[in-house]
Amino acid sequence: MKKFNLLPLFALLGGALAVSSCSKKEEVAATSPTITAEVSAQIKAMGFGTSDVRKVDEGYVVEGDILLTPEMLGASAIQQLMRVGDIEQYRTTNLVGSLPRTLTVSISSSFPSAYVTAIDEAIRRYNAANLRLNFRRIGTSGADLPVKYSSNLGTGVLGQSGGFPSGGNPAPGFTLVPNVINSSNTNYIATIMAHEMGHCIGMRHTDYYNRAYSCGGSASNEGASTVGAILIPGTPSSAEPNSWMLACVGNGVNRPFTANDLTALNYIY
Repeated sequence: MKKFNLLPLFALLGGALAVSSCSKKEEVAATSPTITAEVSAQIKAMGFGTSDVRKVDEGYVVEGDILLTPEMLGASAIQQLMRVGDIEQYRTTNLVGSLPRTLTVSISSSFPSAYVTAIDEAIRRYNAANLRLNFRRIGTSGADLPVKYSSNLGTGVLGQSGGFPSGGNPAPGFTLVPNVINSSNTNYIATIMAHEMGHCIGMRHTDYYNRAYSCGGSASNEGASTVGAILIPGTPSSAEPNSWMLACVGNGVNRPFTANDLTALNYIY
């Protein structure tokens, strides 16, 4: 996620001028020179956008906050037809398996106490949905979803998901940068955490088809491949202004699950 100024058009998202995003306000015209044509083609084939790809030690970060490892890029994706609509809930081809199942969550001791309260709130939101996927915080190492601390993930970057599910298991947690988030607002931090947890269990951005809906700037589709972004039946084909999986969120804004978010979660879990 990154921060930038929100255009007046999006005052309905809470009236805040500073927003957190899973990408830059304006997409760059081409991938970084360090991104080869082969890698770019693999990312595109998986259904992810290639206009803002960052090379990191673990692999490649796409759409601002999703890590793709070389192993993920080399895996054969399941081909599934995607119906492109307007603003809807989408999931990846990979989901968490072996349901019902409890996923453990841990949080680094480097975080301020507000983050401990916030992860408990994020877990509560998911568990209150009565899914076949449950979450439980543990205080030791070895959690399925570790919440990792970082002092810097790049200019303005709030956090980064560990990717998406692989082999029936969730992505290995996510990383947050408290000094960039710069808030002790429990519900706001919990909203960011729940968003990254959503990526870890296979959720794409609700405004996948046009991220300008929540982020501003020019219209931008995150990747119109036939894999990697599958419409969840029963979710709306009209705008969804308060979804927890929108690409951008106003600074300090709380986004508990909407009725359509719950429809999406209950459909897949």
